[in-house]
Amino acid sequence: MKALVLTGPRHFDYADVPMAEPSDDEVLVEVRACGICGSDVHGMDGSTGRRRPPVVMGHEAAGVIAQVGAGVSGWAEGERVTFDSTVSCGRCWYCRTGQVNLCDERRVLGVSCQEYRRDGAFAEYVAVPARILYRLPDGLSFEPAALLETLSVAVHAVRRAGVSPGDTAAVVGTGMVGLLVVQVLRAYGCERVIGVDLDAGRLALAERFGADPVSGDAEAVATAVQERTGGAGADLAIEVVGVSAAVQTAIASVRKGGRVGLVGNLSALVELPLQAAVTRELTLYGSCASSGEYPECIELLSSGQVDVGPLISAVAPLSEGAGWFERLYSGAPGLMKVVLQPSPGVPR
Repeated sequence: MKALVLTGPRHFDYADVPMAEPSDDEVLVEVRACGICGSDVHGMDGSTGRRRPPVVMGHEAAGVIAQVGAGVSGWAEGERVTFDSTVSCGRCWYCRTGQVNLCDERRVLGVSCQEYRRDGAFAEYVAVPARILYRLPDGLSFEPAALLETLSVAVHAVRRAGVSPGDTAAVVGTGMVGLLVVQVLRAYGCERVIGVDLDAGRLALAERFGADPVSGDAEAVATAVQERTGGAGADLAIEVVGVSAAVQTAIASVRKGGRVGLVGNLSALVELPLQAAVTRELTLYGSCASSGEYPECIELLSSGQVDVGPLISAVAPLSEGAGWFERLYSGAPGLMKVVLQPSPGVPR
């Protein structure tokens, strides 16, 4: 089968690789669409240590079941599916309590690190455990369905921070995940969502999705948020960048007793304004991946409450993937989500 293989830092080969073989508890999925994740773009140069070549990356995908493992029941060839990016063990305490994203033996599709290596979905076929599969409704095409994994990250983050109808929320960072967080907050009944970014194009998209756009440093953002909330500050902020300045902006934007969700993890360490967090009794929530939110995400997308169409910048054949990775890595203007098709032209 054909696959896009990371063979070295910033170097890909579109090559023949051995056919994926499902084990007894797995299914073989013919991949119809796979999105390029920011973590793949950041990891392709070797800086994160989680994309050690050679590896087939890709974990945001949708396709059709091509083969069912001998021990799998309830699934059939030809069914349209998506799947979680997290492969959990199903046995540890975290899995038994529904926290599969914290599984003691957690693996992620398309990730190759010191602890493990698992090829992903930038290939014609990928084998995945049947327990992480989800059926797609007929009206949902493969390209938007490939964004369900990213949407699940946004939904999990919003659930972690907690939302009540009438809340005001600030979203610091209106990239891919941030724009989905904006939409999920609106769907959850937030009265006001404030989108924070330094990029005018991304802020314009945030405004299109119902957010009030704000730009500037932590002090400027805090002032703008207070002006919109009668001097109080936002009830919650969700930070979706993962650098010191963005974390400080999120903390500065919330009211006393407010909540801050931390999703971005671009930097391993950030400077935390400890006194502000302590003396204002803020609650900080870490949020990693997702944990069972896929059915809700499918409904949000199918019902139109979340629109991913404006976020898909390009759909291209998998054979052209190396060029699109380089454009994303170089920060080409206007690019948001690129979806690659291992089997272009296949009926949807």
